[in-house]
This record gives sequence, structure tokens and C-alpha cells, in this order.
Amino acid sequence: MSAGPDPAWSRACLAAALVALDPAGAGTVLRARPGPVREAWLDRLRALLPPGAPVTRLPAGIADDELLGGLDLPATLRTGRPVAQAGLAARSHGGVMLVPMAERLTPGTAARLAQALDAGAVEIARDGVIARYPARFGLVLLDEGEGEDETVPACLADRAAFHLDLDAVPVGAITAAPPPLDLALALALARAADPGMPAEAADTLCALAARLGIASLRAPLLALRVARLHAALDGRAVAGEPDLTAAAALVLAPRARTWPPDDEEESAPPPAAETGREGEPASGPDDDDRRDDHRRVDDRILAAAAASLPPGLLARLVSGVAPRTRSPGAGRAGAAAAAQRGRPVGVRPGDPRRGRLALIETLRAAAPWQRLRRGDGEARLRITAQDLRIRRLVQRRETTTIFAVDASGSAALERLAEAKGAVEQLLAECYVRRDRVALVAFRGGGADLLLVPTRSLVRAKRALAALPGGGGTPLAAGIAAAGRLAAAERRGGRSPVVLLLTDGRANIDRAGRPGRAQAGADALAAARALAAEGIPGLVIDTAARPQDAARALAAAMGARYLPMPQADAARLAKAVREVAPAA
Repeated sequence: MSAGPDPAWSRACLAAALVALDPAGAGTVLRARPGPVREAWLDRLRALLPPGAPVTRLPAGIADDELLGGLDLPATLRTGRPVAQAGLAARSHGGVMLVPMAERLTPGTAARLAQALDAGAVEIARDGVIARYPARFGLVLLDEGEGEDETVPACLADRAAFHLDLDAVPVGAITAAPPPLDLALALALARAADPGMPAEAADTLCALAARLGIASLRAPLLALRVARLHAALDGRAVAGEPDLTAAAALVLAPRARTWPPDDEEESAPPPAAETGREGEPASGPDDDDRRDDHRRVDDRILAAAAASLPPGLLARLVSGVAPRTRSPGAGRAGAAAAAQRGRPVGVRPGDPRRGRLALIETLRAAAPWQRLRRGDGEARLRITAQDLRIRRLVQRRETTTIFAVDASGSAALERLAEAKGAVEQLLAECYVRRDRVALVAFRGGGADLLLVPTRSLVRAKRALAALPGGGGTPLAAGIAAAGRLAAAERRGGRSPVVLLLTDGRANIDRAGRPGRAQAGADALAAARALAAEGIPGLVIDTAARPQDAARALAAAMGARYLPMPQADAARLAKAVREVAPAA
């Protein structure tokens, strides 16, 4: 007896049909490694798209003029006047753009794609050309990330209707045959249809999104659009409960951050008839029946969405473990040094003897002026010194933020909570920025390296959770350990920053003996040694009131002093970013 079709593959095939029906209105995040399963889905999507619909591929590291458009240099040189050229976004109009390794998109490219998706067009106004091109296309973001920190940029994932995970689909479950003819006919008829939506559809999808912990307002809007597409595909004039069920399963369920408990009904507020204020009409039996009917519809749709979740995900949502996301926001890049070698980051006017000539950009700068510079009958290109462009190159250095945390005393838990919040915020963009975080804790008789430099948020959380508190304060040992790690990171070509969380009141000296006077002197000596190495830092005073000892320690380190009697992770992360330019 043969097994039935794989549910994940069936949902993916339905999503492919809906994307083909309206590419611009139904983008996709496709979590799948390169292989036959992913290629079979992409082949199916290509086969279902309208004839002539373009399918383009976004190259890695694409420049702005290639993505959005710009000056057509050959045509400009040939005609002697600026000629505009459409970019990849405009050439994808009416079709689909594939984005391999979408988890590695730079924030700038992701922002430009998001702007094009919102506007449905791209505008260019540079290099002497002004143009506007229609650019309504769908994105297929191929997520090939390995760890929890490698995810598609949130600004694009939020705009994609479907989030599909095909990693667990076995090769034997895929159907490599072309889509059936009746599906192609249904798509052709659906493209000319315009189904209506019930008045309560938007309320239902918004209520479901709220119950699933989805904060984005785009999610119910995308679900509403998918419900309309599903109704058109099935030939219904008005979308009904099957269409809302499909939309909840395809759009809302993969975005769920939590899952309503089974006893949610018991904790629901009492009906308005019992809580109505004096002078207001209480709801009657008919209102209660309508409310119950609406709730039953929501529950049926929710149950269908639960059945569509990948194995194991529902249990994680019920337990409060949300899916992985990549938070938007600014991480901190490492120090970048201008050099003759490195990664190109643009061009600037300059002398080619003091840099590398950017030939194309030089010709681009000279092209608009050729009609004025050429004499009668002259065909050669005239270039002046003002046209010369040289490349701007940087040698990027990773940044390693070293948290040196005082884990001694009764207030250790509060200090570690603040360190944990800061580590989580700073690690949010570590994969994109290639920055790293390390953790040194000191207590009792010495200091321990609990977390070697890493970008893994999971490892950072585990190291912090496993750290015990209490004991003496070997402050000098903690500063020295952070300094040794910083020196090693610098030798490895990285830019270290030391973040010291302490109240400054040391009571264990470098030799491990108790005594406040010698311990304080050793701590100041270690701080001066750190400053002599030129390692930037930040001293966070974690005492209930600002301490002179911590202020003196910051002065010896040449670091910024920040008293935080009631520190919060946001202020701490902001302070670290402000220290960054000195790195």
C-alpha cells in the first residue's frame, strides 16, 4: 500500500500555484538546501507562471545601478547624450526574482528590494538620467542558513506571504511531472476572476493573527490576499471558510510566535450581558449565538492551521519557543581601514597614481559631456582630470566585544541579567556584520573564560545561564583575563572592545589573597595596562549608587564610565555602540 502525498510538499505545490497566480502579491521564503526537492519546486513554479513571465536571479553583491538601473554607458558613448538603462528589478516586472542565499543579503540591498516591492516601481535620478520603471514582481527568497542566527532579513520576510520549509521533504515525495492541465486551465481562469470577500473575513484573520502572537500588520493583509487568490483558483465567486483556512495555514501558521492553549475558552472574559454598564443595552441570546458561531469558525480555522505546521513546531510554540528570526536594526561593523587592497565600497574623484582607476565610473562621468567637448567631426572620447574616478577600498576587521562580568556577591544575578540582555541585542546582527562576542566572568579566586569569541546567540545564552554567582571580587584577574583575550583577538586581525560590568570594589588581589587595599591597587594597575594597549572599553557601574572606585577604574582604563543603578539592556547596548567608533 503506497503512502499518500507528503503534506509539506502538497502545501508547497499549492503555494507555487498561488504565487504563479499573482507573483507580485505572494512572495515566498523557501527554506531548502540546494537539491532535487528545491529544484522540483522551482521548476513547478516556472511551469505555472504566465507565458513570457520573466524569472530572474539576483547575483551576490549586486551594485545599485545593476539592481535599480542607471546610465547605459555604451549607448551614451555612442549617442553623446545620457541614455537610461533598466535594472534587474525592472526586468523582473510581471515575474519572479530568485534570491539565492537570501540570509546573506546586505541590509542596503534588502532595503532597496523592500522599497521596490512597496512602490511597485523603481526611480533613478543620477548620472544625468531621470527615469521610472514599473517593477511589480515576486521574490523567492532561498534561505540556506545553517544556524539560528542565519535568517532572511526581516524587512523581506515580513513582505513574503509564504514561508515554506522543504528541508524535511524526502526526495521520494516530490512529483517531478509537469503540473496537470486542469491546474493550468484553473490558473488561466483565475487570473481573470475577482472574488469577493465576506465582511467578517478581515476580522477573522486579524483575530487569528493576534491569538498566534503575530505582531506584524502585514500578516493578516497577506492572508486576506491569499484567501482571495485561493477562492479564484477554486472558482468561487466569494471567498469562504475553506479559503480562510488555506490562508491561515499558509500565511499565519508559519509566522506564529505562540499557540493558544486548549483551555483558552475558560480564561476568556465573560460575555457583555454580564459586564454591561448601567444604561447600556446588554447583549441578547442572538448576539451570544453569533459570537459563539464566530468563535467556532476561528477555532476550526486554527485547528486546520495547526495541522499544517511542520512536525515539532507546534510543540515548540505551545512551550513558548518561537521560530527563529533575524532582528532588524543596526549591528556594529568592525573597524574599516582604507588601503590599496581590500573590498571596493564605491568610487571617488582622485588621481589614479594614488589609487586604482575605476574605468567604467570614469567613462560614466565623462559620457554626458561629450557633445560639448567634441569638435565637429571628432569621434574620439575626451576625458578631463575632473572625470577620473578611483576606487575606495577598505580592509574590514571584525569586532570582538568582550564582556567582563563581575559574578561575585549577592547582586550577581542582576548584573548577569543585564549582560545577557546586551549580549542578545549585540548578537542579533552578528552574522551579517561578522562581529563576535566573548564572555569573561570573575569571582572567588580568579577569572574564567566562559564563552570564547563567537557569533552564536545560543552558546551565549547557555554560558550565561550556567554561570554561578557569589564569592570574592578578583577584579584585577578579570581585567587581566579580558586584556589577554583582547590582545589575542588583535593579533588575529580583529578589533576588540572590553565591556566591564562591576561596582569597582575589589577585595581579592592578583595573587588570590584577600585585602581591599592591595586588590584595589592591582585592579588599577591592570586597568592602566589595558589602556596602554590602546584597547577601547566601557565601565558599567552596577552598584546601587555610583561608586568612586568604579569611576577611578574607568579613568585608569581610559574608558567611558556609565553608572547604571537601574541598568537596562537597551541602554547598555546603546552605550556599546557609542564606544564603537574608537575601535
